[in-house]
Amino acid sequence: MGHAAEFTDAGFDSDVLNSSQPVLVDFWATWCGPCRQIAPLIDELAVKYEGKVKVGKVDIDQNQDLAEKYGINAIPTLLLFKDGEIIERFQGVPPRVKLESALDSSI
Repeated sequence: MGHAAEFTDAGFDSDVLNSSQPVLVDFWATWCGPCRQIAPLIDELAVKYEGKVKVGKVDIDQNQDLAEKYGINAIPTLLLFKDGEIIERFQGVPPRVKLESALDSSI
């Protein structure tokens, strides 16, 4: 394991909203260049924060209900959830230090 999890419409509530840990969710699509650019960073964060923060991805083409529910109109969009609530939102490719700072403060 150690890499980002795959979140779907079906399991989102249990995997993300009801998680006891903060959860970073990367909304992406296979055809999105910047999404592919940020993918290695997402996987690295999944490894670095394993056991402290869940890190996963939602393919917006496969999970359109989630993309609509969270108003994803540009990708990549990263949402950081804590206790079922969005506490941070990033659009585009944020600097690693900005993401790590948000993750550190969520723990």
